[in-house]
Amino acid sequence: MMVHSVYFWLKEEASRETFKDALDELVKISEIQESKIGKPAGTAERPVTDHSYSFSLILTFASQKDHDVYQDHADHHVFVNQFKQMWDKVVVYDSEVLG
Repeated sequence: MMVHSVYFWLKEEASRETFKDALDELVKISEIQESKIGKPAGTAERPVTDHSYSFSLILTFASQKDHDVYQDHADHHVFVNQFKQMWDKVVVYDSEVLG
């Protein structure tokens, strides 16, 4: 199993509602096993926490092969091309689940 965690820092003028709607469409790609869309939680500030991002996207895939199909999926390319102007920064963490 693989977990694909993406964090988006949107530009100030970007529509949060429009971006959330786009994420809702993106997660319909069939290779995605499970998806979660989030925003920073209201947890206490600590040296190890980062509340500066706008949205998180957590996807699970049954295999790296499914992840790779998702990365090259037409709908994924459409999302990136249509919405990349809305973000200042994106960070991706891909994890292979152990056990």
